[in-house]
Amino acid sequence: MRFDELNLEGVVLDGLDAMNFLETTPVQELTIPLILEGKDIIACAQTGTGKTAAYVLPLINELSKGYHLEHVVNAVIMAPTRELAQQIDQQVEGFSYFVPVSAVAVYGGTDGIAWEQQKRGLEKGADIVIATPGRLLSHIKLATVDMSHVSYFVLDEADRMLDMGFFDDIMQVYKQLPASCQIVMFSATMPPKIRTLAKTILKDPEEVKIAISRPPETIMQTAYICHDMQKLGILEDLFSQNCPQRTIIFSSSKMKVKELASTLKRMKFNVAAMHSDLEQSQRDEVMKEFKNGHIDVLVATDVVARGIDIVDIKLVINFDIPHDPEDYIHRIGRTARGTHGEGLSITFVSIEEQAQFKRIETFLSKTIYKIPIDPKFGEAPLYEPDKYAQLWKRKGRPFKMNRSSKRK
Repeated sequence: MRFDELNLEGVVLDGLDAMNFLETTPVQELTIPLILEGKDIIACAQTGTGKTAAYVLPLINELSKGYHLEHVVNAVIMAPTRELAQQIDQQVEGFSYFVPVSAVAVYGGTDGIAWEQQKRGLEKGADIVIATPGRLLSHIKLATVDMSHVSYFVLDEADRMLDMGFFDDIMQVYKQLPASCQIVMFSATMPPKIRTLAKTILKDPEEVKIAISRPPETIMQTAYICHDMQKLGILEDLFSQNCPQRTIIFSSSKMKVKELASTLKRMKFNVAAMHSDLEQSQRDEVMKEFKNGHIDVLVATDVVARGIDIVDIKLVINFDIPHDPEDYIHRIGRTARGTHGEGLSITFVSIEEQAQFKRIETFLSKTIYKIPIDPKFGEAPLYEPDKYAQLWKRKGRPFKMNRSSKRK
């Protein structure tokens, strides 16, 4: 479907045309009309399907009509991380180019100057506030934001927010909203806790499901079954055969990220690390350099697995197995974004991680291709996840992930 077939205002369509947005994605086609009708929604869509535009466009459309009060907060979009909040803010800015709609992004990890800027934006009544839960709640408690006129409340990546322990924060913000407020929830997965939240805050919601938690078919998924000590050698060999560009390597802890990035730098690869120990300004600079192509390889924790929209990532490497199948989906979903071609994912699977990798294959209902290991790296283990799961269970160790690989 084309955007001009939807009931969008001319100024919104002008902005879409200027950005060369012509065709809707499935989630946009299904959700935009419902939001324009004023319905509460719970939408389940995988990463990279265009869900941000699915709620940003109807919000901008309704605000462009001039029926809402000026100098008050009319819409709140809540996101789990500052990176996602920044991305949403950028999309709001792009889509509202021809529309007199103001927006402010509110998130932590900033200095006093940024806090004051956010505070002024809230006190002046930005039309759209994009915020992380903790920082928005701080402003509410300090009375620097008035939520009494909010007409639209969006929860993006609601499952991620609950995983991060933001349920109480969400409910405290929800209690500040007018009873007439329209609420929209987007989630990549639909576990029981999400359904419980939906029943609590949504009014007679419409449910939209788009390709729940399945990676795009345009991603070629592969794996190396190897010993843990073989991973680095295989990685170096891969990079020596094909000089890495636009590559993200995921590791399960910030300590491993730091170590791996340092090692690759010593090997003369153009690498940067992204983890929670970096200041916000440092993280912004790393992402800017990576997007601009000045950095070839980004080594990261799951802090960038969701919400970072870089369309031309060609390769994602899981140096460690992620915590759960959903995290695997979000990691490899950084490549083959939207309609931008194909991508490749490579996962290193050690003996200790085989059972967890089997869970991922079961979740995907597919067998991921195992790349044969060059004999020069030594003998590789057989892929026997059931055997190794039982072995580690008998040793009294929980077989979910390495002790040193807990998510940060």
